Amino acid sequence: MSNTSSQAFKGTGERISRPQPPIVVDSPDALEALIQASRQVPVISVDTESNSLFAYFHRVCLLQISLPDQDYVIDPLAVDLTPLGPLFADPTREKIFHAAENDILGLKRDYAFAFANIFDTMLAARILGWPQAGLAAILASRFDVHLNKSLQRADWGRRPLDPELLAYAQLDTHYLLPLRDQQEAELRAKNRWEEAQESFARLPQVEWVEKPFDADGFWSLPGARDLSPSALAVLQQLFLWREQQARKEDRPPFKVIDQRTLVGISRQQPADQDGLRRVGGMTSGQTRRYGAAILQAVTRGRKAPAPAPPKRTNGNGYGRPDPKTVDRFDALRSWRTERARQRGVDPDVILTNDQLMTIARQAPDTVEALAATNAMGPWKLSEYGEAILRLLARS
Repeated sequence: MSNTSSQAFKGTGERISRPQPPIVVDSPDALEALIQASRQVPVISVDTESNSLFAYFHRVCLLQISLPDQDYVIDPLAVDLTPLGPLFADPTREKIFHAAENDILGLKRDYAFAFANIFDTMLAARILGWPQAGLAAILASRFDVHLNKSLQRADWGRRPLDPELLAYAQLDTHYLLPLRDQQEAELRAKNRWEEAQESFARLPQVEWVEKPFDADGFWSLPGARDLSPSALAVLQQLFLWREQQARKEDRPPFKVIDQRTLVGISRQQPADQDGLRRVGGMTSGQTRRYGAAILQAVTRGRKAPAPAPPKRTNGNGYGRPDPKTVDRFDALRSWRTERARQRGVDPDVILTNDQLMTIARQAPDTVEALAATNAMGPWKLSEYGEAILRLLARS
């Protein structure tokens, strides 16, 4: 662990001191020591790593916390994280994340934590119009630290933890503390501090919602809608089988058999193992492990009726919007595109598509009605409200 920089990053400059090895927290006593140290500082930085690329039932497998003078890497597979709950919920202590939403959702899912007082360096970068908002790009440009991107897709659920992975994980929080200070100064200089604070305030409100398995999900696989009705029936059976197998093995479905191979099997409908081996994408290992089950699914599909396409929604549980709503939405999108161009930011920094659709559906005609849509906070209402109302009045 002494050579922290050997693989985790490659830096050529010394704009800021390189980190010392982190403290690995893998016992209740070590966790309590971290909590006590955190109570002595007004701000900490936080990140998580999960095994979503390697498990069906994924979970948080690593939690990194940096204080101004020390980095910590906590092993949730060795110690219960529950005592950290009050720290995350403390409104007097700021928590810095980069791309906070996924981390917050994972911690809420696994530990039911509540959160308060968040600073998100990715959101800040996007509000400032930085050309790249990914952490690797920011660390390279701001601190001359170059992450080893080959470690991004590591299996964080494996133990023992590799020293190179620990060093890589450490860097995800170590530089967030000085980065946050740089961003605050720039946000204030550009009169974007209130906008950022309003965006940060929404983050603790995000909630984990368990998404049930969608039995109609096979319709969205690449090439599925080009299949014949009989091949679609086979694809449906293969899709259901793969889901059950992934759960049984606790592996992501794509690691059982990938999407394009499922579609290829459905199109060719092999009748035996030799035919299955000839399907593009099928490996010898997959044929050996799953061949009999796949052929049984193909047989079931041949006997099944063609599936009916699912009813389409806009993703929010609503049906298709009426033509006037579509016109208002298109007008709002055009306005947003121009406003974003003027500011030099991505369009969704102004308002997201969901926010625009909410406004388009409700068609408010006063500031009070626009506020009642809950599509934006006070800062954006003040900044964009009049322009939106003028546009809606013309639509």
